Amino acid sequence: MEWNFILRLCVAGLCGTVIGLDREYRVKDAGFRTHFLVALGSALMMIVSQYGFAGVLGEPGVGLDPSRIAAQVVSGIGFIGAGTIIIHRQLVRGLTTAASLWATAGIGLTAGSGMFLLAGVATVLTLFGLEVLSLVFGGLGRRRTMLVFSAARREVIDEMFNALKTSDYSVVSYEVEAQRGDTGVVYRATLVIRARGNADEEGYVELLRAHPDVTVERIV
Repeated sequence: MEWNFILRLCVAGLCGTVIGLDREYRVKDAGFRTHFLVALGSALMMIVSQYGFAGVLGEPGVGLDPSRIAAQVVSGIGFIGAGTIIIHRQLVRGLTTAASLWATAGIGLTAGSGMFLLAGVATVLTLFGLEVLSLVFGGLGRRRTMLVFSAARREVIDEMFNALKTSDYSVVSYEVEAQRGDTGVVYRATLVIRARGNADEEGYVELLRAHPDVTVERIV
């Protein structure tokens, strides 16, 4: 029986690693190690839920609901998923990685219960959703990018804003703050921008860097 449990853990860890390698390739915070541990931990909790309390089942008045621990895994994975989501102003990142962790937890539970074929199919479908769907339908929407840049004169900030707000790009949000530095007042602008149509998503970065009075501080 122990070897069967070890096999379940190995299958769960393998499935989690495969999904995590995709996230690692995409340079996400939660990579193959995180997904491996989520799948392995979920499978272990499932095994304990099914078989860990067999020794006390013979006691009078003792009952067992194997789904209780599995349900807690589904709820608990939300804490890890929330840690991968970054919300700054109107820009949200990490939702796909959080969803992949949630799916990986489900795959771990499936492998821990001994349904290897279903765990394998779920892994393939998860990769299909992460990679194939983005290739097929990626052109339907453009991701948002947050740009933080500064200039010594407010006129330069307004000039760059008008240059970015064209038919090729859409400015989702725009905020300017005046901050006092060592050389005087510096105007710092935070824009959330999105490319339209077939426009190059990196074109606005090149536009900002081409201006001699603009300093690009951060791109998220």
